[in-house]
Amino acid sequence: MTTKVSILIGDDHELVRDALAHLLRSNGDFTVSVAQDEPSVLAEVAAHGFFDVLLLDIQMPGMDGLVGVEKAVLANKGGAVVIFSGQVDNDFVSSAIQKGAKGYIPKTFPLQALTSALGVIVAGQIFLPISQQSDAGSENSGYNLTDREKAVLRKVSNGMPNKEIARITGITEALVKMHMRNICIKLKAKNRTHAAMIARRMAIE
Repeated sequence: MTTKVSILIGDDHELVRDALAHLLRSNGDFTVSVAQDEPSVLAEVAAHGFFDVLLLDIQMPGMDGLVGVEKAVLANKGGAVVIFSGQVDNDFVSSAIQKGAKGYIPKTFPLQALTSALGVIVAGQIFLPISQQSDAGSENSGYNLTDREKAVLRKVSNGMPNKEIARITGITEALVKMHMRNICIKLKAKNRTHAAMIARRMAIE
């Protein structure tokens, strides 16, 4: 039986928070808690131990910018903290990542893609929307593939389809697709076939 991913949504916007919580709970792979301000976020983390992913609205009551992000990162040690807010400038996101945040998911992010984004974060990677990766995601650019991305890319190079890669690696097919998207961005590849060609040329091990 697969262990469910624990999520804490820290957001004072009740409609957004509750709609997202309902979506994730209905997925079946997540357990979800909610909080409406910084004190209640920290209290939830203290009571729970840590959450696999803490989605943190930086504009909710009690939040003090990067100081609040850093406090959340320290409190949720063992899990990931992700900025979950409206439009946030790239400098803030970059500074938050330097403080230990694992990326940024805008509130406008398509809900159907959210579970895949959370999978990337749970796998230990930094997630940024494509529009911000070149500016704020220095960890997510260039050729610095993670071990999981290298493993996926090797299997793609061997001609395996996503479904087979997911079965062998024990992750979802959606997460395999998300890994491939990140791989193509990092390698500046046009598609998976181009990425496989680059991998063979680079002799990625």
